[in-house]
Amino acid sequence: MTSRDKIGQLFMVGFLGTSVTPDLASFIKEYRPGGVILFSRNLESVEQIVDLTNDLQTCSPHSPLVISIDQEGGRVSRLPKGFTIFPPCGLLGRCNSAELAYAAAATIAKELKVVGINMNTAPVLDVNSNPDNPVIGDRAFGTTPDVVCELGSATVAGLQENKVAACGKHFPGHGDTNADSHKELPVVEAQRERLEVLEFPPFRRAVQHGIASMMTAHVLYRALDPELPATLSPAIVTDFLRRELQYDGVVLTDDLEMHAIIDHYGVEDAAIRAVLAGCDVLLICQDRNREIAAFEAVEKAMESGTISSERLDHSVARIARLKDRFVRPYRPVTISDAKLVVGCRSHQALLHTIEQARTRSSPLLYS
Repeated sequence: MTSRDKIGQLFMVGFLGTSVTPDLASFIKEYRPGGVILFSRNLESVEQIVDLTNDLQTCSPHSPLVISIDQEGGRVSRLPKGFTIFPPCGLLGRCNSAELAYAAAATIAKELKVVGINMNTAPVLDVNSNPDNPVIGDRAFGTTPDVVCELGSATVAGLQENKVAACGKHFPGHGDTNADSHKELPVVEAQRERLEVLEFPPFRRAVQHGIASMMTAHVLYRALDPELPATLSPAIVTDFLRRELQYDGVVLTDDLEMHAIIDHYGVEDAAIRAVLAGCDVLLICQDRNREIAAFEAVEKAMESGTISSERLDHSVARIARLKDRFVRPYRPVTISDAKLVVGCRSHQALLHTIEQARTRSSPLLYS
């Protein structure tokens, strides 16, 4: 693998449209990203998704792509009509059942895998600890670390035991913010002692249970790093997550186009800083020009020695291990198999069971 090929593996990119256009195919073949992320804008039907993921993989014969999606349930659900769409995690948390959380995640994984999607950027491991939080809310399993630990771990197991990589987010915790990092840079003023008790436990548990990947938060935690948001902070990614928590899975950035980052750093600077902080995968969800600019910035940083070849190789090795576990050997998916699984009777029955359970459950864990 050339140095340029290795750099490509660090990138997970989004795109516009519902098919692989000649322009998209050319971009993938030239820059060789390690993964792509799909959004509602890319997805129309079971048949279309099968064709799309197969066509994407055809563009990357040198290394099969990680194809990811945000399929949390509730308001963060990207899949179209026909798939089994579960309620938000907060309502699932009110059921207080690890068995139901596992079953829901397993069902999501089966429906993703059969259409060619091999990573779910879930579960949310944030604790909904701030009632003024504009972005987390019912995306979290609950307001206490215990319920988030239990149901988060069950969700990770349900996904990964069905061959879909899980991605815990947003490390080290987005629950105690009162700003949306899509729009601005949130700042958490809490002392380390409070973070240890309230925000960190679900991430510690996920590391212990072998979660395949983690996504960083575009949040400034003054007690951990007074200057840099987590995504760009060596103190948080390398010193805390890698060394203290001893995590050696893949670390993704949240989207580097979000205003918490792009309003303070150019995408080129942010990409370099994220790699130096210890992140393995740079997520850029839409703008092709920014994706190319970030790639070229990392390439120049390699050539200048700002990013060492050893640093690059560590990330490439972690990404390769994830692909070995969840992506290889790659086999094309089929429409006939997908139609047997997506939205099938047993999956709909589970959805009904969860909806019934939540109406009978006590709200105490989430109140």
